[in-house]
Amino acid sequence: MTGRPILGAALDHSSLADHRDWLLEAPRDLELQAFVDAEVLDGDWSGLAAETKQLLDGHQGRLGIHGPFWGFTVASYEPEVRKIVTRRFDQALDVCAAVGGTHVVIHSPFTTWGYNHRGLYPSDTDRMLSAARDTLAKVLARAEDMGVTFVLENIEDVEPADRAMLCEALDWQALELSVDTGHAHYAHVSTGAPPVDFYLRAAGSRLGHVHLQDADGFADRHWQIGHGTILWPSVFDAIAQAGSNPRLILELRDKAGVIPSARYLQSLGLAE
Repeated sequence: MTGRPILGAALDHSSLADHRDWLLEAPRDLELQAFVDAEVLDGDWSGLAAETKQLLDGHQGRLGIHGPFWGFTVASYEPEVRKIVTRRFDQALDVCAAVGGTHVVIHSPFTTWGYNHRGLYPSDTDRMLSAARDTLAKVLARAEDMGVTFVLENIEDVEPADRAMLCEALDWQALELSVDTGHAHYAHVSTGAPPVDFYLRAAGSRLGHVHLQDADGFADRHWQIGHGTILWPSVFDAIAQAGSNPRLILELRDKAGVIPSARYLQSLGLAE
């Protein structure tokens, strides 16, 4: 291995066996996608967790999960919805305890609508921060006790600094920033946000996690790296300047593209 960063991947359960040799050839970080859905979290997932641990015997990279996100925001103005979100994140921490996970991906509450309406409703920022605090306070305290970090991923974010502002309001307790390259590229091309590398630079030393996917800027494609229009040298230059050793997770729709994506980035001299 060279001094270049080592790539990992986000994999569903059915893809773990096919990628086992690749995951074990180096300390590759892994993100489990099998514990996102409510049907799984509300059921008996103990067998799934046990099988996952067996498949990953010998794995030396960092392990985490993508947390639940369907149908809610971390900053809902509805108190009963906030209770549901808190419960879902508690369930995600239960999974981490079972499989040895140390990161949970959660989604940013910032939207294009919110960005375009700033200033029209001056109380919105304080209201959003209060709602997020109510949702997250207990689970962040538990996560810190467990040695688990929640990584806050950009979704519709137009302003790269917004998530840092939210984390600052929450005292950065068990929180780091995640950048999804495809989401950032969509925001840049379709909503006038800065380019992808600006999101990485804005995160700076708080950058703990990156979802690597290619896209055309029109939609959230999750294409194989090299199949879209993201400028990868600028992405990896910004990651290197952060100096924070983030988890570099290839998050592709077609898992068959994971290893070819890694080889493509290796051929560019950007990663291993």
